Amino acid sequence: MSTSQQPDPQGRPARLTVGVVGAGRVGPALAASLQLAGHRPVAVSGVSDASRRRAELMLPDVPLVAPAEVLERADLVLLTVPDDALPGLVTGLAETGAVRPGQLLVHTSGRYGTKVLDPALRVGALPLALHPAMTFTGTPVDVQRLAGCSFGVTAPEELRLAAEALVIEMGGEPEWIAEQMRPLYHAALALGANHLVTLVAQAMELLRAAGVEAPDRMLGPLLGAALDNALRSGDAALTGPVARGDAGTVAAHVEQLRTHSPQTVAGYLAMARATADRALAHGLLKPELAEDLLGVLADRGVGTGRVNGSDGTDGTDGTDGSEGEAR
Repeated sequence: MSTSQQPDPQGRPARLTVGVVGAGRVGPALAASLQLAGHRPVAVSGVSDASRRRAELMLPDVPLVAPAEVLERADLVLLTVPDDALPGLVTGLAETGAVRPGQLLVHTSGRYGTKVLDPALRVGALPLALHPAMTFTGTPVDVQRLAGCSFGVTAPEELRLAAEALVIEMGGEPEWIAEQMRPLYHAALALGANHLVTLVAQAMELLRAAGVEAPDRMLGPLLGAALDNALRSGDAALTGPVARGDAGTVAAHVEQLRTHSPQTVAGYLAMARATADRALAHGLLKPELAEDLLGVLADRGVGTGRVNGSDGTDGTDGTDGSEGEAR
């Protein structure tokens, strides 16, 4: 068992021994960042061959052991497992006596706050929820990308300073998220980041089908400018045929997508309806142009939406795949 000094709940954590339960893409990167800050990774657990290779790459010379042994060796334990696996893991570790009083347990789930760690809290652990708002590759580049990365932080008030200090030591920026707002916070990130990847991948496929040899080179400046404008100006940055009310162009888009990539039609129409709603609400889409656009967006195969409001049929029947959950 480690004899390192325990963390000070009121301030900067002491130099800690660090363990990782779940060597996915996130855990080893965070442990490596903590190592740069002077903490000492001492144990990591991983099940798959990929996770074991990742741990060896990111945390060389750190032994691979069972989860219970990770907790035995470490003062600070990173629980970096899939969201759905986290409650069962915490309960199991607490019930088997693996959790020690005064031990920092940090999970990185965006969905959960600290309540999911209650079984460990009841046996004396110190619970923290530190979610890095970044996508991870599972390679050393992730450590560099943590510089300036925002972390969604949830912790008991007495541990708030320690939680924020850990984030700062990893190069991140702490952003306080209330316990009850964690699911909404996570939904916002999934909407922005996960769906962006899908949209970009679809756009690249369509450009290739149109004969563009380097769709990434074509999209890079365009999407970079669009993202920058959106972050600076919000809805005022909306451009394109939907915001202009150019129903004929939108109809041509739908026709071409139906011919060349029918699996993208539902997504195009759903995003076009959302764009029309926002453009109309912010005075970008003229009401007199909305009616023609409505006819195009009320696609028979997807449902009959209304601009600036839905009658409940677009998406609720599952035909546009909206029942799926992005992570």
